Amino acid sequence: MTCITLLTDFGEQDVFVGILRGVILSIAPEAQIVDLTHLIPPQDVRQGARALARAAPHFPPGTIHLAVVDPGVGTARRPMAARIGPQWFVGPDNGLATLLVRRAQRVGLACEAVLLDRREYWLREVSHVFHGRDIFAPVAAHLACGVALTQLGSPLPDPILLRFAEPQETASGLRGEVTSIDRFGNVLTNIEPAHLAGGRLERVRLGQAEIAGMVHTFGDGPAGALVALWSSDEHLCLAEVNGNGALRLGARPGDAVDVFIARRASGEAL
Repeated sequence: MTCITLLTDFGEQDVFVGILRGVILSIAPEAQIVDLTHLIPPQDVRQGARALARAAPHFPPGTIHLAVVDPGVGTARRPMAARIGPQWFVGPDNGLATLLVRRAQRVGLACEAVLLDRREYWLREVSHVFHGRDIFAPVAAHLACGVALTQLGSPLPDPILLRFAEPQETASGLRGEVTSIDRFGNVLTNIEPAHLAGGRLERVRLGQAEIAGMVHTFGDGPAGALVALWSSDEHLCLAEVNGNGALRLGARPGDAVDVFIARRASGEAL
């Protein structure tokens, strides 16, 4: 059974997600469908790309990731499917697959994309406003049934890849940014352990707040304390113990985060 994941900004109020599942199962009744999330902020392609990149490594080879965060639906925006390393992507060509492609390229995995222009693999009637149902879901289902990528469309040599900010060195350490806020109010950033280059994080500043040092987990501090730690996918996370760090800090995606680093002296033992 092929696994098909679903990631959208459709929310939970309407029937749109259920319709995607129905279309897939009508074509590929043996498919195993996994919902990643349908709570991506509306039209926020970057948050969709980050969520997809966070989830994809935990799925087996052959998984098909169907992602629909599609503010350009019905315009000249191209529909695409791609093989990205050992997995597949189906969705709009608007940068949703950027971080999957970048990760594959870093480790030398092959990527191949096609423009979905073979209408025989779409639904018969195509709406201008619901390509998730009419194009992407049936294409994902046909992939699951064994249709070759090259049968689904023409080569697409230039899929859109977005630019994501990287932490920048400063005189005292690094400046990164807030990338997302989870449902607990934890503040995720684009700073990873490798960015410290062997140094020790002394303190973190976001806005007017400063957090000294790091802890290992959310409970390593008294209730109400602000703490810094590495998240489960190894990104710097700012949190309030038993509280909502984002509300406490007034944090929003894009906000600057300054990290002050104690550099290891030459010859000093680790």
